[in-house]
Amino acid sequence: MKTDSIFYRLFQEFPSIFFELIGYSPEIASEYQFSSVEIKQTAFRIDGVFIPQSQEQPIYFVEVQFQEDLGIYSRLFTEINLYLRQNKPENDWFAFVIYPSRNIDTASTIHYRESFASGRITIIYLDELGEVASLPIGVATIKLIIENQNRAIESARELITRTNQEVETGQQQQQLLQIIETILVYKFPTMEIEEIQEMFGLSELKQTRFYQQAFAEGEQKGRQEGRQEGKLLAVPPMLAAGLTIEQIAEALELSVDDVRKAAQQSE
Repeated sequence: MKTDSIFYRLFQEFPSIFFELIGYSPEIASEYQFSSVEIKQTAFRIDGVFIPQSQEQPIYFVEVQFQEDLGIYSRLFTEINLYLRQNKPENDWFAFVIYPSRNIDTASTIHYRESFASGRITIIYLDELGEVASLPIGVATIKLIIENQNRAIESARELITRTNQEVETGQQQQQLLQIIETILVYKFPTMEIEEIQEMFGLSELKQTRFYQQAFAEGEQKGRQEGRQEGKLLAVPPMLAAGLTIEQIAEALELSVDDVRKAAQQSE
């Protein structure tokens, strides 16, 4: 599984998940900007950096490591020190390394033990976070990445239900559902995307508040202007929420060509 890209997408679209993961209020995310940072004139890249808007807040460095790497800590400290030298921030800083499990963490910490003892560096083992049902929904989505296939099916269904119930806005619902779908695509490489959507996706997507509102709007306009025209009017807000043309066509029971035309007309 391409875990780096999934974590980047999670933290980019839902930075609050990171702060929940490290035990802080998700509200802090509004004070930060997340990015992946390349260190100039070197081959180093830091997986993720949460850069605060003020000097009072610390910088948070994030490293995701899903394979054994005996040199991870020497590389991480090199990357951080180069970043500090090149950017000269006045902020304090902390770093978090995310592993799927403790047995992957095999690198020596002897040269950096003071940083680990002081809490400057914190290790997170995803398999020790607890049960999915007891975790905040964003952290539970991260936990889905390491679930085995049998457990992933049950966990994904729980997450889809919770997304509908707990996520407030339609756009955020769709973004999180699409991330869950992406994780499942990687976890079930022999399944077609349509099979995964059948098992987890569109039937649940149709139950979200966003879909219900979109359909209500479409039905109301449909009674005035005709059923087909009413459905087409629901296409632009669904596109804005991040749904694909194929997903919209399936949900509205329209042809892909009709949805594509409606999308072009709304541009």
